[in-house]
Amino acid sequence: MILPIPTITPYTSFIAFLIGLPTLVATYYQSWKTRRETTEARQGLVFSGNCLEFLLDDGTTINLVPLETLHVLPSPGDIVLLPGSQPETSSSLQHGAYRVRRIEHIYTRVTTRKAQVGQARLIKTVAHVDMVSGVIQDNALTSYSESPATASFQTPN
Repeated sequence: MILPIPTITPYTSFIAFLIGLPTLVATYYQSWKTRRETTEARQGLVFSGNCLEFLLDDGTTINLVPLETLHVLPSPGDIVLLPGSQPETSSSLQHGAYRVRRIEHIYTRVTTRKAQVGQARLIKTVAHVDMVSGVIQDNALTSYSESPATASFQTPN
């Protein structure tokens, strides 16, 4: 016995709807989630967004300073005094004086609806530094300079 097509068509349409609607919703959700993750990765705001990052040659981050707290950015050749960011041992001192070698500014596109063509915003600044001085165990700040022309600093005990 064969059923006539007009009698089974409403049932097949209903079954297709029950299967198709969740598939459509899941596909839309996955594409939305992927776009959101891609945007977050492009902005790079996970660790040090909107900050001035002080970085040594070996990739060690010394300090992060929020950009909105700064009045001016350091220039190459400036000496900055940094407190360090990690617990220190006598073999890995971080606090002290550092000379700024170069500054890198990292920008991203503005993706809002009101953004103009080619508009960008600053998301991060990186200052590459070299150590000029460190702290000795006696709490006396002494310098070990790269050249004899650099002045020596000492604090009273």
